[in-house]
Amino acid sequence: MPIVKFLLIKNLHRARTGSLVTFLLFSFLYTLHAQDLSDEFIDKTEILVKLKPKTYEALDEELSSEKRDTSLLRYFANFSKKNDYLEGQSYALNQLGMKYRNFSQYEQAVALHEQALAASEKANNIDFKVLSLNMLGVVYRRTDGIKTALDYHQKALELAEQIENPSNHIKRSINVALNGIGNLYQTLEQYDLAILQFRRALKLEEELGNKLGLAINHQNIGHCLEEKGDLEEALENYRKSLAYNEEIDSEVGRVICKNSLAQIYLKQNMPYLALVLLEPLHSESEKIGDFSVTGLVYINTGWAHTKLGNYEEAETFIQKGLTMAQNRNMPSNILYAYEKMSDLENAKGDFKKAYEFYKKASEHEKEISSATNLRYMNDIIVRYENDKKNSQIAVLAKENEIVRLRLKKNQTTLLVSALIVGLISSILYILYRQYQSKNEKRVLTLEQQMLRSQMNPHFLFNSLNSIKLYIINNEQKNAVHYLNKFSKLVRKILEASSQKEIPLSEELGTMELYMNIENIRFSNEIDFKIEVEKNINIDNIKIPSLTLQPFLENSLWHGLSPKEGEKKIQINVKHKDRGHVTIEIVDNGVGRTMAEVNKENRVLKRKSLGIRITKERLANFAKDYQNKFDVDILDLFDENGDPIGTKVVLDIPTI
Repeated sequence: MPIVKFLLIKNLHRARTGSLVTFLLFSFLYTLHAQDLSDEFIDKTEILVKLKPKTYEALDEELSSEKRDTSLLRYFANFSKKNDYLEGQSYALNQLGMKYRNFSQYEQAVALHEQALAASEKANNIDFKVLSLNMLGVVYRRTDGIKTALDYHQKALELAEQIENPSNHIKRSINVALNGIGNLYQTLEQYDLAILQFRRALKLEEELGNKLGLAINHQNIGHCLEEKGDLEEALENYRKSLAYNEEIDSEVGRVICKNSLAQIYLKQNMPYLALVLLEPLHSESEKIGDFSVTGLVYINTGWAHTKLGNYEEAETFIQKGLTMAQNRNMPSNILYAYEKMSDLENAKGDFKKAYEFYKKASEHEKEISSATNLRYMNDIIVRYENDKKNSQIAVLAKENEIVRLRLKKNQTTLLVSALIVGLISSILYILYRQYQSKNEKRVLTLEQQMLRSQMNPHFLFNSLNSIKLYIINNEQKNAVHYLNKFSKLVRKILEASSQKEIPLSEELGTMELYMNIENIRFSNEIDFKIEVEKNINIDNIKIPSLTLQPFLENSLWHGLSPKEGEKKIQINVKHKDRGHVTIEIVDNGVGRTMAEVNKENRVLKRKSLGIRITKERLANFAKDYQNKFDVDILDLFDENGDPIGTKVVLDIPTI
């Protein structure tokens, strides 16, 4: 039995007498709220304020039935403030803020959550700090305030992850933060990063058994897949989300899921099926009061009528959704409505109006993707990728330790078996296992060193500085273009570093991305080409992951960087014999002799281990093919004996 109910029964007469006196004292201030309050709730409020529970879960257990009533929440917030119960004040203000948010009253919601945050900071209570920060993040995300929303969710996540033994509420708050960050990546069209966040949250929600969280994350994953064009997988996730919402009887969830399903049907050119879902949602969405969702339902209904040729009805519904979005400052919905109005006018044959709406959509999209948000997200994406890289290195080290422990256990087992099979066979087997252990450790060490060499701070710093210059110069398209390339390259490097070997086609694609990024530093002066000889199937040729990058980096750093004038690098893939293919990396740099002179003259000398590590990895790779490999670095000279560049020749075994 909750402690409040126990004390209410034990002290009923005394509590009611006291509450009457207190109520009379405050009646002038709280007349509008208190006139409909029950004696039981007044008594409960007084006891809670007297006991001052410090956790969200304790308060939520006592007020779970009353938190849907805004009058009761306001009374509890005011009474808590009057009696200096900061946790109670923060709880009630956050609950009120959520109510306003769900009715699209975003300014009031922000004000209430900010008051709740101030109270929690004054109380120095992490439980309520994390809740308030997350709720502010959610409100700003609804109005496309990407920078502010992400900042609040990051702060909430950092605070929550500091707690050693988190409560269920803190675990849930971590999931809310992850979900919010995922939604912001989704807004910036970084769908793979968003899905990673949602799936991480999904796993934690499964551990907590939180069906609402499962519903939300399946819905979000479905949206990302829809934007990527994977409509069938998106449908599957939307249906899972709908099933969870049906199970918990969530009206809001049902409306959102059915609208998403209808949107997929429209993209699959099934407007009748979409209308079957959408038409009942008009009244249902208005009933829940979330105008963001209601606006989308109306716009999608108009889209369905456009496809069916019902142009008057289509215009009515889209215009209704547009007006709703404009009145409540919902930028994403406004953009969506302009796009659908353009499609409608195009279907009607009024191309002038279609173009006008298209221009409005384009202008609105530019406003949403402001330079400030792009610059802020650039820093966050880099931080995310660096954290991921460090995590992978830690995982490799942990796996190395597990291998060592396993080998030690196996050695003990083998020693016991040696008593049965004989001393000679035991010694041979132990020697074999020790050799295998050293080899596995060596491979793991090489992979760790390789990952560090690919992700060196110099490359990251130069790349981000170059992208920053585009942003400063207001070249947004170039900034977004190269930021996307940079995130793809980092992802490819992290993925490839966990694989022993990859197709040559993937390796060449990764190198092309790498050169595109590095070329920014050279003001796009480098002429980079890849030539593949006919009848070579680069999809069937395997190569250790990220083999070519150290050689390209060496050409850039030592060959082309000090060179004036035309700069070229070319990769040639050629037949050598039945068991080998030759890969040439040719540059027209200053040559190795001059590069050594330049290196000695530098104040800061850069030590590169990438080529040595790559040669060792190639040696291990060749052993698996029972064939040899060769790496030659040749100086190129003109007719007068002057250096005109360098050629790296790699002979890779193919069978």
